[in-house]
Amino acid sequence: MQIGYKLASEAFGPNEIIRQAVRAERAGFDFVEMSDHFHPWLDNQGHSSFTWTVLGAIAARTERIGLVTGVTCPTIRYHPAIIAQAAATLALVSDGRFTLGVGSGERLNEHVVGRGFPAVHARHEMFREALEIIRLLWEGGYRSYEGKHLQLEDAQVFDLPERPPEIAVAGGGPAAVRIAAELGDALFATEPDADLLARYREAGGTGAGYAEAPLAWAPDVESAAKAALSTNRWGLTGWKVMSELPNPVNFEAATTTVREEDMVAQFACGPDVERHVEVVKQFTDAGFDRIVLMNAGPDPDGFLDFFEGTLAGRVRALTPA
Repeated sequence: MQIGYKLASEAFGPNEIIRQAVRAERAGFDFVEMSDHFHPWLDNQGHSSFTWTVLGAIAARTERIGLVTGVTCPTIRYHPAIIAQAAATLALVSDGRFTLGVGSGERLNEHVVGRGFPAVHARHEMFREALEIIRLLWEGGYRSYEGKHLQLEDAQVFDLPERPPEIAVAGGGPAAVRIAAELGDALFATEPDADLLARYREAGGTGAGYAEAPLAWAPDVESAAKAALSTNRWGLTGWKVMSELPNPVNFEAATTTVREEDMVAQFACGPDVERHVEVVKQFTDAGFDRIVLMNAGPDPDGFLDFFEGTLAGRVRALTPA
């Protein structure tokens, strides 16, 4: 099992994200996972730097820790040829430490280039074509592709690593899980859903299972819950809402009824290590073996100290089902 640390690019500026990544390596995390957004979820989060630039800087400032995008959409805002090139470059400058996490995207980030946001069935078709293009370019040589939605004309990625990065595919429904099994190397999920992982295995998927465990460390439950409510209440809207709302103001409107008690129920809020282990264990019991600790508390350094001094040994003792 590996333990990762979530770098929330919507909540912190690029220099702070780099600093946290360096600190996470010192704290003993196996990898860091960074979101890839154009907009933050909420206006008060206040940030949304360019993930690929920041990950390159993290690669230069670290030596051991793995790097993962969590997740990139390679269909609308980015053409998959650009992601194939970016991922290959990052794999090279990180000496093979990079994993490409991909998903079919959210309107929040994809509509900004003026191409709209297609219906879900079309997004899945585009997503499949995008992964086929990325895989094709990583084979080397000049390549072309003619898909229903995406095209590639006489393109070659000249700087390729000896081994291509692994691809972790986000999936919550049957179509995405099939794509993960057929074209990915791992599954990326947000819920402790054992059935989801089972469907991935049944479809032929043999890779790791990534999942984000919602935590909020603070010296007391109240301040942890307040911080989580302020910056992470968007996560309680559910995927069908999260994928469709176009701007942070819409997430503000959609979350007006979320309360601190809701955050306490969803997140491990406060300093109690038993509660944090309980939340992480939900994911290992479901079979996930790449657990990303997503801290929504007000003090990143306090959480990293807590992990290094108390939590790490406890979660590393858990065994995925």
